[in-house]
Amino acid sequence: MSIELNALKQTALYDKHVSLGAKMVPFAGYDMPLQYTGLAPEHHAVRNSVGMFDVSHMGEFSVKGNDAEALVSWICSNSILKMVDMQAQYNCMPNNEGGIVDDLIVYRWSAKDYTLVVNASNIAKDWDWIMTQKESKGFDCELEDQSDDISLLAVQGPNALKLLQKLTDIDLSAIEFYHFDAGSLGGCDDVVISNTGYTGSGGFEIYVWNTDANTLWDVIMEAGKEFDIIPCGLASRDTLRLEKGYCLYGNDINDTTSPIEAGLGWITKFDEPFVNQAHHQNIKTNGARRKLVGFEMVERGIPRQHYELVDANGNVIGEVTSGTQSPTLDKAIGMGYVTPEFAKPGSEIYVQVRNKSIKAVVAKLPFVV
Repeated sequence: MSIELNALKQTALYDKHVSLGAKMVPFAGYDMPLQYTGLAPEHHAVRNSVGMFDVSHMGEFSVKGNDAEALVSWICSNSILKMVDMQAQYNCMPNNEGGIVDDLIVYRWSAKDYTLVVNASNIAKDWDWIMTQKESKGFDCELEDQSDDISLLAVQGPNALKLLQKLTDIDLSAIEFYHFDAGSLGGCDDVVISNTGYTGSGGFEIYVWNTDANTLWDVIMEAGKEFDIIPCGLASRDTLRLEKGYCLYGNDINDTTSPIEAGLGWITKFDEPFVNQAHHQNIKTNGARRKLVGFEMVERGIPRQHYELVDANGNVIGEVTSGTQSPTLDKAIGMGYVTPEFAKPGSEIYVQVRNKSIKAVVAKLPFVV
């Protein structure tokens, strides 16, 4: 009998996706739904009303103890010490080589209790990195990897609040952007409701124990019929985030990109010491050698990751990191790194598609307001 060493993991909602006819694909070590009814209808549902994603593949680390705040502050580029209880914060973890270990969301319960939500593909790498920093600096705190016990539902769109408010006594309108609360939702207890998301259309991300995930999914889908809710997959999640100019780890940011180059200076603060701080301070002071920009295709063609970006004379000026056909704008859009002289909105650049230079123009982000 042979054992499949690289078998894909499944979320607690796997059977639900299969029963709904989702197209399943390998993603970050998981068997995940790419789409159900199709990319376009799922995309438009979120932009115009509400849709729900299973993003349970994401990782969750608990950090507790006397030095929890000190550890999180050291590994993160944003201002952890300015956070208040029940606040969430978008962040990144710099490495020692000038790049990014991962981008993440930090949840503060108290100064001695944090939850870090990391990308699925980086769970093992992030865990090792954080543990190394904890041990090398002697921080007094305990870490727990809760990734396999927690499911994450993203209910996104302008009608998400109305839908979820029917299912809880918590005043959801009182949860400010990038803040959270905890309690009962849809008959399930010990649920975390976070005013965050990756779509730019408003909504909430809901953390629930795996044992309640299927129940909560069904309750939300039933309550959402009033708003024509539909399940949504990874394909529309990607087009939604790209229209908003949100970075995707592995595409737009990685182990070699500085957050300053990636336009993430707003989460790179220098009022608290963090890993490799001087390197990023130097880039901010002296200017980046490349910058992440958004661009719209002027001529027909879809930009794809790693396609070369060139100037009018064919000189290489950068590389595409993300690209797609925007369902909202009905045109091809992309993001990529270019040399600073081509980073200004309105600059003409060209995408190399099958040895042809296809004209594009640098656009101000986000593509969709």
